[in-house]
Amino acid sequence: MTSVATKLRVLHGDLDGCTACPKMIGPVVHGPPVASGILLVGQAPGPREGSFGRPFAWTAGKTLFRWFEEALGVDEETFRAKVYIAAVARCFPGKAPGGGDRRPDREEIARCLPFLQRETAILKPKLVLPVGTLAIEQVLATKDKLNDLIGTVRRATYHGVETDVIALPHPSGASPWHKMEPGKTLLNRALARIATHPEVARTFGSARSQSSNR
Repeated sequence: MTSVATKLRVLHGDLDGCTACPKMIGPVVHGPPVASGILLVGQAPGPREGSFGRPFAWTAGKTLFRWFEEALGVDEETFRAKVYIAAVARCFPGKAPGGGDRRPDREEIARCLPFLQRETAILKPKLVLPVGTLAIEQVLATKDKLNDLIGTVRRATYHGVETDVIALPHPSGASPWHKMEPGKTLLNRALARIATHPEVARTFGSARSQSSNR
């Protein structure tokens, strides 16, 4: 029987060869083929991630992994080794005319969607963590405001898989939402719900114990 990691490596080979979006700037960025029950979905890599060859490798990533370290008691290396990190789009979309990173358009999202569908089918995640408004919209099929979503646990069918969803705001410094109220309180509530989720306990159990003893 083909292992989950092997199936993911095959998928990554297909992903690495994708040139379907003319406005996107390569290379394709993805994490390692982690066989995990937790799926984190971001928006798209930024301008630096391609050179590092991994998602959330720059400023926003430092903030995101600090959140997880404080809430879960695991460092970035451990998190990356145990959680499958994906995104709505896998190449850098370029800069928007008004500044900041361009949001992937509908066609680009649609072209990348089959990869997310395949990843979800392979992993069958028990917990999905969409990070940022675009990822939340794609995972939960809603445009509800962050104030109504962050801090809740939603049950959803994501690409045919029944799963829990705990949304997080984007950790970008360009967004002040998570730095002011009610964002700060709701973010802490969301992280607390992640920390106590059964799949997180199963995934990080021994790693969290080791971290707390350092």
